[in-house]
Amino acid sequence: MKYIIFGFEHYNPLGIARSLGENGINPYGIIIKNSRKITSKSKYFKQVFFVNSIEEGYNLLKSRFTDDQNFIFSSDDQVEFFLDEHYDELQDRFIFFNAGQKGRVAYFQNKYNILKMAEKHGIPFLKTWTVDKGEIPEDIQYPIITKAIISTLDNWKGDMIICHNENDLRNAYKVIRSPKVLLQKYIVKKNELCMEGCSVNRGEDVLISIASTYNYKLDDSYSPYMTVSNLENDELRKKLKEMIADIGFEGIFEIEFLIDKDDSLYFLEVNFRNSTWSYASTVAGMPLPVIWSDGMLGKVEVSKCEKKIECPFKAMVEFDDYRRRVKSGMVSKKEWFRDFRNAKCKYYIGKRDIHPFLSVCIHKVGKTLHIVKE
Repeated sequence: MKYIIFGFEHYNPLGIARSLGENGINPYGIIIKNSRKITSKSKYFKQVFFVNSIEEGYNLLKSRFTDDQNFIFSSDDQVEFFLDEHYDELQDRFIFFNAGQKGRVAYFQNKYNILKMAEKHGIPFLKTWTVDKGEIPEDIQYPIITKAIISTLDNWKGDMIICHNENDLRNAYKVIRSPKVLLQKYIVKKNELCMEGCSVNRGEDVLISIASTYNYKLDDSYSPYMTVSNLENDELRKKLKEMIADIGFEGIFEIEFLIDKDDSLYFLEVNFRNSTWSYASTVAGMPLPVIWSDGMLGKVEVSKCEKKIECPFKAMVEFDDYRRRVKSGMVSKKEWFRDFRNAKCKYYIGKRDIHPFLSVCIHKVGKTLHIVKE
C-alpha cells in the first residue's frame, strides 16, 4: 500500500511525513508549489510530485496511483473539502478522511452546523448568530467576534474581527469577504484547549491522544509555544466521541475549545484533517497517521492506543515563537533558547530530518538580502 500526503509546503504535512517516516513508512508527496520549501525537503519521502493547484494534484493522484486502496492524508481544509466533494470517485480506490458520503465533511466544516451538532451532544459553546453580511441581529450582545462561516474561503482568517459596538461591526462588514458571517459572543480567553485524535469504523472507534494548552496568550491567534498532556476530562471525552460517531467521521481530527477566566470550556470547532499539533502526538508515542491507517486496516483498535503522558512536555513552533516573544521583547534571547532546548517537540527542526529547517533558514536569509538590496 502507498501512503500519500496531499498538501501545501507547511510544517503541518511535514509532521505527517515524519510521523510515518519515523515509524518505517516512506510516503509519497503531492505538494502544491511554493517558493519556500518545507514539507518537500523531508528525507522520509519516497517520491515528491510538485503541482500548481489542488485540482492538478487531484488529477495526478488519480492518474499516477492506479492501484487500489492507497491512503491519502490531508492537512488543510481546502484539500479536505476537495476530496470530500469527490468522495464518490475516490471511495472505491483510496482510503481517506471522510464521513461516509459526498459533502458530509463540508457540511460540518460550516461553523454553524458543527455548533448545532455540539449543542445536540450537550457540549457548551458561546452564543452565536449566523447572518448575511451587513445584517445586525436585534438581540446582538457585544463584544462579538466575526468569522467566515466556512474556513475553505480565501483569506478566511482576515474575516475574524473583534467588535465592541455596532459601529465596529458596521466597519467590519466593509472589509469582510464572506457573504455569510458567523457572529459569536467574544470573551477574554484565559487559554485554549486543542485535542488531537483519530477515528475509524464511521466514528465508532475514537482515540483522543493529546490535549494542548498554550504557555502564553495571544488575543488574535493561537500561541506557538504549548504544553502537551492527555485529556483528563472523561465526561468531555465521552461527549466528543459521541459527536464524532454521530458525524460518522473516519480520519485524523482536531477539536478546539476556549477556556475562560473561570476555567469553563466553550467549543469552537472540529478540523476534519491532520492538524499542525498532530506531530506532538507522535513525540508522545502516539503517531496518529500510523494509528489511523492501522485502524482502517483492522490491525489495531484505535481507542486502546492511548499512552499515558507521565510528564507533560513543551512543544514549540520555533520561528513563530521567536518572532512573537523575542522580537516583541516578551523574553530575552537567553530565556528563549532555554525554552527552545527544553521543548521536547519542535515542529520545524528534526533530529534526524534537518533539511526542512535549513530550507526555511535559507529562505529567510534570501528574503532579508533581497530587502537590503532594495
